[in-house]
Amino acid sequence: MKDNIPQDCLRCDAGPLTLSCMDIWGGVDAADQQFSTPGLDVHVLSEPYKGDAEGGDVYYLSLCGSGNIARMALADVSGHGSAVGEIATRLRSMMRKHINTPNQARFAQSLNEQFGRISDSGVFATAVLATYWAPTDHLILVNAGHPPPLLYRADQGAWMALTAATPGVVTSDASAVGVRNLPLGIIEPTGYDQFAVHLDPHDLVVLHTDALMEARDRRGRQLGVEGLLRVAAEADGSRSENFGRRLIEGARAHADDEPIGDDNTLIVLHHNAANPPPMTVKESVRTLGRMMGLVGPSAASRA
Repeated sequence: MKDNIPQDCLRCDAGPLTLSCMDIWGGVDAADQQFSTPGLDVHVLSEPYKGDAEGGDVYYLSLCGSGNIARMALADVSGHGSAVGEIATRLRSMMRKHINTPNQARFAQSLNEQFGRISDSGVFATAVLATYWAPTDHLILVNAGHPPPLLYRADQGAWMALTAATPGVVTSDASAVGVRNLPLGIIEPTGYDQFAVHLDPHDLVVLHTDALMEARDRRGRQLGVEGLLRVAAEADGSRSENFGRRLIEGARAHADDEPIGDDNTLIVLHHNAANPPPMTVKESVRTLGRMMGLVGPSAASRA
């Protein structure tokens, strides 16, 4: 079931869906939808296992801050198909409630605590949470045991896995110790770390669940992260339109055109170089610092 689709903004025959400030869109069912916001074009593709109406992948998008902030959340409940639909639906409600929490590490902690209370029989979920801050072109991420997003650097024509160790990434807490960044529902409490990457015009980021990585050829060999990066390179990141479809087709070719054996969801982010609403440099940097947990809240926000 989709949440909060403003029907007067849905232009099926004339371009992408437009979200107003604080609108939240998402769900657990099949999707093929495009969005546009300052700095980003977004394409969401979700295919539940075996064509089921709903699956175990949960996705959400939200806009706020007069278009300066775009938030995305993608989770994958263990298992596939309608058997995990109930837990996925409950996780969806949690994600919808907390998606506009400024600090994503705290968002992940809250999801982990609540998911641990509802999951049973060893069910867990991986998740990746992302915030795009348009004034500085930064994408801020938290990864809870999820497959690493794919990053395409347009100026290099190169693909890479996007992790806290990726060159150019800024981390918020290099001194953290202990078991961290686990999937939701494994151990509570668990800490989570944020990291940020600066995006340049025509860069791509692909958030994805594990279905494509686990595509197997006739010998039973999984595609894996490195294989998916090779498929991404062959799909030509310089042509952002319908890139997600080309990536899926490439993974299916690896699997000898057999159906993907799990729920499959992609969120493709393309830096469109569109300028956000004006904001002073001091305001934009300070807000980015607050989202990363590097700067404390202002007196106004504490009041």
